[in-house]
Parts: sequence; structure tokens; C-alpha cells
Amino acid sequence: MDAAMLARAQFALTIAFHFVFPSITIGLAWLVATTEAVRARTGSEVWERKAAFWTRIFAVTFAVGVATGIVMEFQFGTNWSRYSTFVGDIFGAPLAAEGVFAFFLESTFLGILLFGRGRVSSRVRVASAFIVAFGATFSGFWIVVANSWMQTPAGYEIQGDKAVLTDFLAAVFNPSTMPRYLHTIASSLAMAAFLMTGISAWYVRRRRSLDVAARGLRLGLVVAFVASGLMFLTGDFSAKQVAETQPEKFAAMQGVTETTKGAPMIIFSLPPSAGGDPLDGPAILLNRLLSFMTYGNWDATVVGTNAFPPDQVPPLAPTFLSYHNMVAIGTLMLLLMASGAWLAWRRRIERSRTWLLLATLAIPLPMIAIQLGWATAEIGRQPWIVYGLMKTVDGISPVVSSTDIILSLGMLVTVYALLGALWVVAIVRVVRRGPDPAPDGVEVHGLEPDIGGSVSQPRPAGMAA
Repeated sequence: MDAAMLARAQFALTIAFHFVFPSITIGLAWLVATTEAVRARTGSEVWERKAAFWTRIFAVTFAVGVATGIVMEFQFGTNWSRYSTFVGDIFGAPLAAEGVFAFFLESTFLGILLFGRGRVSSRVRVASAFIVAFGATFSGFWIVVANSWMQTPAGYEIQGDKAVLTDFLAAVFNPSTMPRYLHTIASSLAMAAFLMTGISAWYVRRRRSLDVAARGLRLGLVVAFVASGLMFLTGDFSAKQVAETQPEKFAAMQGVTETTKGAPMIIFSLPPSAGGDPLDGPAILLNRLLSFMTYGNWDATVVGTNAFPPDQVPPLAPTFLSYHNMVAIGTLMLLLMASGAWLAWRRRIERSRTWLLLATLAIPLPMIAIQLGWATAEIGRQPWIVYGLMKTVDGISPVVSSTDIILSLGMLVTVYALLGALWVVAIVRVVRRGPDPAPDGVEVHGLEPDIGGSVSQPRPAGMAA
């Protein structure tokens, strides 16, 4: 395997692993801030214990995310020196801004949340929680800005072998920044909400920490349901932008190999190939819907991959499969949370052991969908590392050999495996321990009469459903 393919594989591994943690912390920060706000308003010690519990989970995830992010960024100067030289003038500002917000704003006020309980006022804690949430969300914005510029570069001019920044706002708010950022935030909220819902559902099934778990279940369910719907709305916004600015990627995503008037939307089919039409095999279609959803016209023409030079068309099967599987998982997420909302409206959710089990098993679904979304965006951009300006093979470092990358890849796999294992062990320990017990003399009840009562049952040895 050549150095370019190995460097791509290494970066794909590091970015995919790293983004597990920001996607959780961005969403979870807002859930913690909401919990702190309810605690301050109600004065409830239940919400106090809920806030403390979820802050611990946030802190563990944030720490691992910072560690994996540092490792990831070293690759720009080692494996991708030509790319770094080309975009350095543009990428410096957003990456520096992300570092300021991630390392200083979030970490400082997270410290207040972790160690300031009983030492600072309630208002300071609430303010700290919202500053952490704002910092996490804003730091994510700058990462999306940097990546979106690679997708739809703007606000620059080419001077020699470099892209030089000429319009900061145009570069920041390039055509794909806001569609992709809104979709990223919706996905992160869904990821955190599924985590809260799933863990809370596990506690309810085991009849542990019922007062905290019931409140976490309701809050997580509401946010998961809303965020799952927003994923589709923002995803539609992003897909329309891709159709306008990266039509070959859009054609590969949708499996449109031939330019078609009144193009159907593919619900299921075999993946396309360079020499064939996916509709030649078994397929489920909605006639003319793709044209209408994209352009608001049932008879609009959708450009196919055949309209572009073969060397500028992204890999068809991976782009098509990652996109369609992302949509399928997103649909499953929305259906699960819609059924949970119906059960909650009927006041039966805490008694539905089947739904509670499904909610716990569904914790990984948003992360799988997020990873597939990133795969769609990045594979679909190929062969470009900066769309229309620099091809991926031209961005690698000339002095880094395949052997060097194989060795560093092996080390990264080892380090990331250890970090991942440590994170899982730490989260499992926090969950096994559970929220702090209620103070002596305080009667503990869940939200529903049938799950109320004392929760002084023995703690289970593990988290098996």
C-alpha cells in the first residue's frame, strides 16, 4: 500500500476515534447545564445528585477527548506537510480559536463544576455549566469551519504554492459551514441524549437510583426525540447545499449514475459501481422524489456521475453505502424515540421493560450514524483534499515513507486502544457506582407511583441487561 493511502487510513482512524468524545461532550454539556438550571430553580436535592453524576461522566469523556485531539493534530505536520503549507494561512485562526475554547474556557469552568460544589454559589455553578456548554459548542464550530473550508473553499487567493486568506468572514462562513455545523450540533445532542436515556433506562430496569434515573429518562427522551428530528431537517439542509456546491458527491451519495430528469429517491438498492446503474438490481424507489426534495420541482434534472471526468468522481459504493446507512440508522433512532414519547405521554414508559431495554441497547446508534456521516463527507470529497484546489495525493509529506506511517499507525492503534479501554472502564465504574445516595431522612421516589419507594436495594455486580 502506498504512502498516500496509508496516511489517509491513519487520519481516518484518528479523526473517527477522536470525534466519539466531542460528539458526546458537546451535547452532554447542554444536558448538564439544563440539569444545573433546574436544580437551582427548584432547590431539589434530586437534581443536585443528577447534576453531579452526569458532570462526572462529562469530565471523563472530556479528558479523553482532549488527549485524542492532541495526537490527531500532530499528523498535519508529519504526514501532510504539503497540505499544511498550502492551507496554513487559513487554518491557523480557526484551530487556534478551537484550542483556546477547548483547553481554557471549557477546562477552567469544568473545574468549577467538579470541585466547586459547596464552595461556590448556586448561580456561579449554573453560569459555569452554561459557559462549559457554550465553550464546547463554540470550539466545535471552529473545527467545522476548518473542515468545511476544505469542502467549499472561499475567501482566499492562490499565491505561489499557498492559499492566502483574503476575506476572513467569507472563509469562516463558506457555503457549507452552517449546514454542516447545525447538523453536527443536532447529531451531538442526539448522541448525548441517547446516552442519558439509555443509562437512565438501565437504572430504571434494575430499580436503582429511581428518583435520579426517572428524571434523566424524561429529559434524555425529550432531547433525543427533538434532536433526532433535527438531524433530518439539518441533514436535508446540508444535502441541498452539497447538490449545489459538490454535485459529483451528491450524485454518488444518491446513487445517480446517469443524469436524470425527475430522479427517483432510492430507499434501497445495490451500491453503484463505475460501470453500472444501481437500479439494474433489486431496488425500492420513490418516483421523482429526489428531484422534488432537492430542487422543489418534481421534474428537475439531477446531474449524474457520468457528467464528470472519471478521475474526479468519488468512490461510488462507499459514498452511497455510508450515506444510506446513516439515513437508515437515523430513521430507526427517530422511530425509537417517537415510541418512547408516546409511552411517556401514556405514563407507561417506566413500566415498559422492552422499551427500556431497547433504549439501553440503542446507545451506540447515534455514534454509528455520526461516523457514517463523516465517512460520507470525507470519502465523497475525494479525490480532493481541498475541493477543486489540491488533490489528496498532492498533500502528503514527501519525506515520510510507507514504513514510517505503518510504524506510527501501529503505535496509534495501541495508544487509542488503551485510551478507549480506559474510557470504557471509567464510564462503567461511574455508572456502577451510580448517583450519590439521598441524604439521610429524605424519602426517595421516582416520577411514577409504580416505581417509587426506597431504592436501597443491593447494587448489581455489573451492567448486564
